[in-house]
Amino acid sequence: MPPELDRRTYDLLRLVDRHGPIGSIQLVELMQLHGYDIKDRTIRLTLSDLDDLELTEKVPGQGRRLTQRGRNELEQGDVSSRLEQIRARIAALTSRVSYDPIEDTGALVASAAHLESDAVDDALELVSRLESLPLGPIPISLEDSAPGEPGDTRLLVPSSITLDGVLLAHGVNADLTTAGILEYEPVHVDDEFSDGDRQLQSGGRITRYVDVINGEGSSIDVISLLIEAGRTDVLTLLETESEGPGLLVGDGRQFPINRYEEARDLAVASRDAIGGVLDFRRPREQDKLPNGSSAWAFGSLTYVGVGELVLAALSEAGLTDEWDTLYGTVERNSFEPVAAVAPTAAIGD
Repeated sequence: MPPELDRRTYDLLRLVDRHGPIGSIQLVELMQLHGYDIKDRTIRLTLSDLDDLELTEKVPGQGRRLTQRGRNELEQGDVSSRLEQIRARIAALTSRVSYDPIEDTGALVASAAHLESDAVDDALELVSRLESLPLGPIPISLEDSAPGEPGDTRLLVPSSITLDGVLLAHGVNADLTTAGILEYEPVHVDDEFSDGDRQLQSGGRITRYVDVINGEGSSIDVISLLIEAGRTDVLTLLETESEGPGLLVGDGRQFPINRYEEARDLAVASRDAIGGVLDFRRPREQDKLPNGSSAWAFGSLTYVGVGELVLAALSEAGLTDEWDTLYGTVERNSFEPVAAVAPTAAIGD
């Protein structure tokens, strides 16, 4: 009979698989970054149990790594948990966001790109050029990679999920519904409603969805899937002669229409502070039910976060093939403008 493991244990196995061989101290840090309140003793006891189940094994002086049986368990077991893994991860991180876009302080959700040392300068220059587009600013944090992480350097950038946490912190429950590829034009637009006060765009113009994936119940990270499949085209936006649209990856969400103005103001303030592209809409028509209530009770908000944008651009440029769209929560004061991190980075050519 296969072992019956809980979700936390499967998440621990995934980290051992990705970073192993790895020690218990590093695993505690990574599990905490992934939203778990866990102690070193608990990790050590769990690893001992996994050794007994022959899912992990010790590497002298280095820590644990997965056995072949452990890899098989990750691929074949935990079906119900994997079906909800991404949603659960998003929910956990969203609830930990304390970022206030008005004060520009607090904890936000970060995406991480893992870079080799010889790719760092090119990566920073690429971010600088992206930041010159209407979708800026792009605050970043550049750190040495933790033990067991891929690459030499970790580049952190705010994730789109930060916006969901901002809304939730103010009592606006946004429900993520889709992820997809968006056709984008880097034109400056006023933060004003158009089309009869039904649509607001900020950070440039999203013209249409090119592809849409419903991420409900997905056992994969849909954003990473779209990037890995080469569906994005961010670098087009940086070509001197290019006048065509770019293809960005973003996500859509719904929120209660009775919190429309508050959600709008929070979304715009977040975009202005931490960048990205925003498309904010109210229903075209609100049919009334017999009791006088609205038949359509939700507004829609599509957002391209700078974290997902940078990951796509770095992947297209061949500067990284290791990233985490939902790395963890990080304090806003850990991020700086790219010019402060790399003052000599060129902006556009």
